[in-house]
Amino acid sequence: MRFPLSAAALALTLASTSGFAQPYSTKPLPTDKFRQLEELLPTPNEQRTASGAPGHAYWQQRADYVIDVTLDDAKQAITGTATITYHNASPDALAYLWLQLDPNVFAHTSDTRLTSGTPRATPGANPLDKFPYASLDALLLQETYGSDLKIAKVTDVAGAALPHTIVKTMMRVDLPAPLASGAATTFNIAWSYFINNAKLLAMRTGYEYFEKDKNYIYEIAQWFPRMAAYNDTMGWQHKQYLGRGEFTLEFGDYLVRLTVPSDHVVSATGVLQNPEQVLTPAQRDRLKTAETAKSPVFIVTPAEAKAAEAGKPTGTKTWVFKADNVRDFAFASSRKFIWDAMGAPAHASPDPKKPVMAMSFYPNEGERLWSKYSTQAIIQTLDIYSKHTFAYPYPVAQSINGPIGGMEYPMICFNGPRPDEDGTYSKATKYGLISVVIHEVGHNYFPMIVNSDERQWTWMDEGLNSFCQFLAEQAWEKDYPSRRGEPRDLVGYMTGENQVPIMTNSESIAQLGPNAYGKPATALNILRETVMGRELFDYAFKTYAQRWAFKRPYPADFFRTMEDASGIDLDWFWRGWFYTNDHVDISLDAVRQYTLDSRDPAIEKPRTKKEKADRPKTLSSLRNAGSPKRVDTYPELKDFYNDYDDATVLPGDKKKYDELLKSLTKDKVKTDLLKTPRNFYLVDFSNIGGLVMPIILKIDYADGTTEEMRIPAEIWRVDNAKASKLIMTAKEIKGIQVDPHEETADADVENNFWPRRAIKSRFQLFKEPKESTPMKELKDEAEKANKPAEKKSDETK
Repeated sequence: MRFPLSAAALALTLASTSGFAQPYSTKPLPTDKFRQLEELLPTPNEQRTASGAPGHAYWQQRADYVIDVTLDDAKQAITGTATITYHNASPDALAYLWLQLDPNVFAHTSDTRLTSGTPRATPGANPLDKFPYASLDALLLQETYGSDLKIAKVTDVAGAALPHTIVKTMMRVDLPAPLASGAATTFNIAWSYFINNAKLLAMRTGYEYFEKDKNYIYEIAQWFPRMAAYNDTMGWQHKQYLGRGEFTLEFGDYLVRLTVPSDHVVSATGVLQNPEQVLTPAQRDRLKTAETAKSPVFIVTPAEAKAAEAGKPTGTKTWVFKADNVRDFAFASSRKFIWDAMGAPAHASPDPKKPVMAMSFYPNEGERLWSKYSTQAIIQTLDIYSKHTFAYPYPVAQSINGPIGGMEYPMICFNGPRPDEDGTYSKATKYGLISVVIHEVGHNYFPMIVNSDERQWTWMDEGLNSFCQFLAEQAWEKDYPSRRGEPRDLVGYMTGENQVPIMTNSESIAQLGPNAYGKPATALNILRETVMGRELFDYAFKTYAQRWAFKRPYPADFFRTMEDASGIDLDWFWRGWFYTNDHVDISLDAVRQYTLDSRDPAIEKPRTKKEKADRPKTLSSLRNAGSPKRVDTYPELKDFYNDYDDATVLPGDKKKYDELLKSLTKDKVKTDLLKTPRNFYLVDFSNIGGLVMPIILKIDYADGTTEEMRIPAEIWRVDNAKASKLIMTAKEIKGIQVDPHEETADADVENNFWPRRAIKSRFQLFKEPKESTPMKELKDEAEKANKPAEKKSDETK
């Protein structure tokens, strides 16, 4: 196809060697996918600026704890007392304080129990058609177990009772007088509760019982009354704990004294303060050696742990831990624990002279898997995460094996995968352990330090952490089998049913894993690799992490920081990926090839004649070719036009061409532009999925070379549904492919090719099963019963 250009258009168009997007459309659009987000985001203020940074008037509360707790191994119970000092940094006077009583989620009257549906039924089936044994076991346990947290007393420092009201999983403590801005108050709480069997009723905490040796592993979290958060965006965050939306907490200093059976080994948030009282001299020496070791060192050996399993406890020991500037405290305790440790690389610590101690605690049932991978995975996490955020600020990072499949707390996390009883393990178990350790240790960064509101926005910690997890996994080994992060792995979810936008409250999310973990992790990977580039993304992401370390960001702070630090308008991306259920499906609809009309009749007339001659012969013309023609019988019917050559250049043609050249010269336009040796391809696209994205093209040329073209998402800025791109090249294009690296989560790769390719698939042959009948089954059973009688008869003969 050829096209003529006016002199002005010719000069303007050919000034660009990269082509142009289609001109502005006058068609009205149903939606504007590039509409700015300011109308949806909260108005910037002195606490949270338009740049996404904390403002000069930013504030947050603080709560310090001194806790004494006893673990009753015979009754599986917790008894504790706490002295809490609450610091009011807000500009408001507070008449009351709110605390979280998370164990109340187990109460018979809890919202969680009363609103629960069918647990863990077979996907896609009628919930009661196929019901797992474990689910029924859990329901039966709930008939008898309903341990809420029993508050024994709430008093001020003088011992006077403070009025308090329990509202399901929250408790309000009424103060004698409003707590003024800048002031602090101290009060005491005593409580107790029975620990849940985590194998049946998990909720991120509980015990595991080992029938073989009659011992327990305790992984204890959400175990004490914790201060609810009070902040500038929500006031008190006292949305009830229903189980899915996790936690929103204040930073503070903890001193915790844990009294446990004397033969237990304890891991906890913070640093052990009394090793001389609870560890043997050999264990203390091993711990010192581990600081500079090149591989994990056993602090408690497998043999020592095995011996402890068979021992009889005599009395108790108190382990004392101190943790500064943390938002929570968790611990694990068992006589079954093996303990290994190793110092992390110096760059992962803010103080190179003090290595972070990476430590793992696990029973002999975890071997040979845990000693090989757990502590190494901790160090891998600290290494990679610190490069992309900030140096890990805490002195220890710990991974504990027990009944909880995966859960995180400051400096400690619970992880479930174990080998089979014979010590062998599957590939899925191996990589499952490495991945869950990376993920849960990674939560130290999000949300234990970048302290987002988990009760409101799951994706702000799970999504960002899953993205960093993907980076750490890919740095572990080549072709690491990451579950989340690669765009093509998300296509099934994004084109499926039962979706809600990422920007959905934690308790209302459908398909939690893909929505709050996989989709935001993939979105960030696409931002890094495709939209922003690694350099800009890494700088902006690190800026966000460092701006909001030990502070509480909300979604707008993340969105604004990523744009502010990179200089890229990403509102279209946040709108599409986080606020809608649109998916990516860019179709390459058509490719039209043009060459320039030189306007020279000596060139164009012969070319037109050749193009006509090269057209396929019609079926009628082929069949009529040998039939007699009247003009052959009567030659006198032929005239001038029977011998006239359509390629002949007429005087008028030459005159017009000469006049064109004179006009171009007069207008100072280069006349040789008319003979520009280029091919022009107009490529048409449709946005079928609705999510606007960059268009990445792989162009194959007839000479065997290839080129990659990356077109920004702004090509859709005027018409969100249709776009065209003009590609000018001296070569002939043989084929074009959209998204050749599968980097955008494009749902339908078959419409990404020009020319279209054959759709490849496979099918299996199968043999029709032969159906059994009642007659045949009874006949076979009778014959089977008669055989012993016949055999006995033969032996008698």
